[in-house]
Amino acid sequence: MQNQKSALGMEGNVTALIGYIVGIIALVLIFIEKDNKFVRFHAIQSVLWQVAMWVAFVVLWVVIVVLGIIVSQVSTGLATIVWLLSTLLFLLWLVALVGGIIFAAIKSYGGNMFKLPIVGNMAEKWS
Repeated sequence: MQNQKSALGMEGNVTALIGYIVGIIALVLIFIEKDNKFVRFHAIQSVLWQVAMWVAFVVLWVVIVVLGIIVSQVSTGLATIVWLLSTLLFLLWLVALVGGIIFAAIKSYGGNMFKLPIVGNMAEKWS
């Protein structure tokens, strides 16, 4: 299935790889890929992963801002600790976003139907 041509005319594993690296291509593939389930699964998973990670970013950002405002009224030292922890959380978020994309891209290029946590099962149902 992964070596079958995709709707873009490329090998399935190459198309899935590109879909992870360039998110807009994954979005397009969701609508145009009808025959290759391998490419469709990875396109859906790519889009779901990126959307989930950006939703997590917004939620994390709102919580940190509110917490920062509250803590800064209490103590400057405590506000500094919150800022340092928030910086660490954002770095971890960035590693999870980019790491998930790179790992899934490598797995898809190898022809594996690797499922990312949470979104993998959703992508499997929707593909």
